[in-house]
Order: sequence, then structure tokens, then C-alpha cells
Amino acid sequence: MAWHGEPLVGFDLETTGTEPLEARIVTAAVVEARAGEPEQQWTWLADPGISIPAQASAIHGISNEHAATQGRPAREVTDEIAETLTGYWTRGVPVVAYNAAFDLTLLMAELRRHDLPSLSDRLSGRPIGPVIDPYTIDRAVDRYRKGKRNLEAVCVEYGVTLASAHDATADALAAVRVAAAIADRHAAVASLTPAELHERQIAWYAQWAADFQRFLRGKGSADAVVDASWPLREPVRTGN
Repeated sequence: MAWHGEPLVGFDLETTGTEPLEARIVTAAVVEARAGEPEQQWTWLADPGISIPAQASAIHGISNEHAATQGRPAREVTDEIAETLTGYWTRGVPVVAYNAAFDLTLLMAELRRHDLPSLSDRLSGRPIGPVIDPYTIDRAVDRYRKGKRNLEAVCVEYGVTLASAHDATADALAAVRVAAAIADRHAAVASLTPAELHERQIAWYAQWAADFQRFLRGKGSADAVVDASWPLREPVRTGN
């Protein structure tokens, strides 16, 4: 059976901002699914320890007051998310995250921020993954399609219903369903093992980064540097 017919784990974060090395976790979801149907799920609401900008609250609906009064300490939430994901990786179950380079980099930064064991440490040094990122895959297999590539737009492209955009649980499940839909449409993707697909995405992401950097420099941004790391950037250990 192809990988998209086996158990997959969707993962999504809603956060205080768009810079993964600086933003903090507000909500998170991990959804275990088989054939696109959820079987187990875990959700978290964190008190991020900093003010949630109004622009971010408008997107995910979590106010400062709600996070402060109902959210759990960010350190505890971050630790539990990391333990949940690495538990699946240890069992060989792929984690699906839409734009994984954002969510996993942010999670890694939070682990560093709270002086918690890294993802690699929790995996006893073995490589992180397999990770399946529908954003990276779609951008590679349908390179010249016009239009947006956000989760909402890609759900429409692949006929996936997104119940509530920017709700972590809904986004995590939609990511799993989009990944399966891409595999159904593109036999070359479905034929890969999760480990092979993980490695292929590293190359695809690096190629995209190189192309985007050339585009920016062609527009006059001579010093543009696009990070080609996938599925995460290792943040430098610093204080709070």
C-alpha cells in the first residue's frame, strides 16, 4: 500500500507572528488519521508569555486575555508537542505539516528558548522525519500553476474541504488530506516511500530557494539570501 493509505499525523501551529525564530506558539494540534479520517487528536492552548499582536489574533481568534487565562505554560506545551511528534517518528509514522519549514523551525526555536531537549535529542540523534510537506510537494510537481499556494487555495485545487482555516486542528487534518490528494493525482509521488519523499523534498525546497533568490536579485535585491534549509532551521542557542 502507498504511504498515503497508511497512518499519517497532521501537525499545525497557530502563533504570535510570521518569523519562525521569534514567534511563539499560541495553539497547536496533532491529528492522527488513516485514509484522511481522524482517529486520535491532541490540541494545546498556550500562554505564549508575550503579547499576541492584533493582526495575529484576527487570524486565529485567540486574544491575549484568553491565552493568559485559559492557556497553559508555554514550556509545558512545547515539551508535550515535541514528545508527541517524536513519538510518532520513533514508530516510523510520517508527520504531515503544511509549510513544515515554518512550523518545525518555530517549534525548534521554542525548545531552545525554554532550554528543553531538541527534536534530535529526543530521537537519540537519528534524523528528524519522515516529514511530508504538501506545500513543498505541490510547488514542485505543479510548478507553473498560477495563483496562491496557501492552504486554503491548495485545498480548493485538490478538492479538499477545509472546515475552519487557521484553526490548528482543521489545518492539520486538511494538510493530511491534501498530501493524500497530491499522491492520488501524481503517481510519481505516491510511488515513493516516506523516507524517499522526505529526501526528495529537501532537494525540491533547495531548488525553490535558489530560484527565488535569483528572482529577488533580478528585482534589485542584491543582498537577498533565501534559507534553503528544510524541514527546519536549527536556531542558535541564546537566552530568553
